[in-house]
Amino acid sequence: MDALHIRPVEGSDAAALLRFEIEHRAYFERWVNARDPAFYSDQGVRAAIAAAAAAWAADQAFQYLILDAQRIVGRVNLTGVRRTHFQSADLGYRIGEHDGGRGVASRAVAWCLDEAFGTHGLWRVEAVARPENRGSVRVLERNGFLQFGHSRRSFELGGRWFDRLHFERHRDAVAST
Repeated sequence: MDALHIRPVEGSDAAALLRFEIEHRAYFERWVNARDPAFYSDQGVRAAIAAAAAAWAADQAFQYLILDAQRIVGRVNLTGVRRTHFQSADLGYRIGEHDGGRGVASRAVAWCLDEAFGTHGLWRVEAVARPENRGSVRVLERNGFLQFGHSRRSFELGGRWFDRLHFERHRDAVAST
């Protein structure tokens, strides 16, 4: 895992990203709503990468790949950037099914926070996790996030409603990693 790093998603990543997303689709859809089926094609992934580049250029979102050497093992993103009066964004991440449990998410989130508070000049980052996703909650806590809310039956997935825990991290907070 010494070769683990994050970097912005690029157009040349389309084929590898499509393979990653298809390989882990069923696993991801246990936790989040399904993407539009059109996404799961070369054209769909290329369009998503182009949209990500446009959002980055417009200072609206920053999408990163998590790589172990050159193999995609996950994604970590800052979305919903709010500048005036807030300097904040929402954190999201997904790790491939077979790469969980070995510190990949914790390290990627730490690096993404370095980018958020350094390169992107943000003051606050928010994240949500389902209470039953203990691994994700631990990743956030290890990275200095504090829970500030609990919304009940606020997220629908597969015809069922789930709770969400709301977390925040400020630039001046100290992580427990």
